[in-house]
Amino acid sequence: MLPRSWSRCVRPRLAVVLFNLGGPDRPEAIWPFLVNVFTDPAILRVPSFVRPLLARRIAAARLEPARASYAALGGRSPLLALTREQASALERELTEFDARCFVAMRYWHPLSEETAAEVRDWKPDEVVLLPLYPQYCSATTGSSLAAWREAAARVGLIVRTTALCCYPTDVAYVAATAATIRAAWRSARERLPAGTGLRLLFSAHGLPEAVVQAGDPYQWQIEQTVAEVLTNLTEVSDHVICYQSRATPQQWIGPSTEAEIERAAHDGVAVVVVPIAFVSDHSETLVELDIDYRSLAERLEAPGYFRVPVANADPGFITALAGLVRSARAKGPGVCSHVGRRACPSGRGLCPLP
Repeated sequence: MLPRSWSRCVRPRLAVVLFNLGGPDRPEAIWPFLVNVFTDPAILRVPSFVRPLLARRIAAARLEPARASYAALGGRSPLLALTREQASALERELTEFDARCFVAMRYWHPLSEETAAEVRDWKPDEVVLLPLYPQYCSATTGSSLAAWREAAARVGLIVRTTALCCYPTDVAYVAATAATIRAAWRSARERLPAGTGLRLLFSAHGLPEAVVQAGDPYQWQIEQTVAEVLTNLTEVSDHVICYQSRATPQQWIGPSTEAEIERAAHDGVAVVVVPIAFVSDHSETLVELDIDYRSLAERLEAPGYFRVPVANADPGFITALAGLVRSARAKGPGVCSHVGRRACPSGRGLCPLP
């Protein structure tokens, strides 16, 4: 075996940090998890002196529904275990590096500071920050990047770092997504009576309208992803983009997923729901889509309700992530999109790139 110093010359020691939302790991963690979510200034955009009190009020209002959701999942979120599976699969893809993939969650353990300290102690030559949010949003990737920068400074992690901000139209990601949708669409068609209409609902996590109006590129990037995916799905003629998981009293972007399920039932068509902004299963897919919205469709007597699986550790998706890590690293330190330069139009002022 080569000495470690020689090995490092042959294969760069690369830390890849996967960003994800996080979720409670036991029933007692639900309350502090919710408080962490709503005290984030990227989520609750109110004056700082108001935020702690208002955050606790919103968390209190959402506590019982959250408890019911996580009870359906056995009292805990599966998100950490699934993200670690993605990390392990990605490590196996990055064979040209001495690579290790870490997980940093935004609102529950392992939080950014815990992970940053672990990365520091591993002593990488370089770091790539990889959000498991294909579409950039200031409330998800933006918040995670800010938390990471603060955490890295606190623990003294000083190393060449490249952050990938988004990959909404990356060719490999789009192809992997389209392949999963195509399989689900064909399966649904086979299970439905001949002549039954079938509509594709691209369901993304919602966002307050005020955030989009302030220049957040998320909704625009969702639309770009859907447009690219549809170029790979020639059999689909009926589709709509909709939004789920409203979390605050503000006006949110629409149409809502619930409204589109109701419209489909009224039109007498079945639906195939695509969780387009999600790449790991969690309460929004396993409870909101699989239980709540399915029950709504059945109650309204929609001809059929089907849900496309999220990527999780799908080989095509992991291959896409590996390609994104390679291309981001090649672009050098700083922030980049999947195309290197800014991918958003000039009117999207909250894009992290100039």
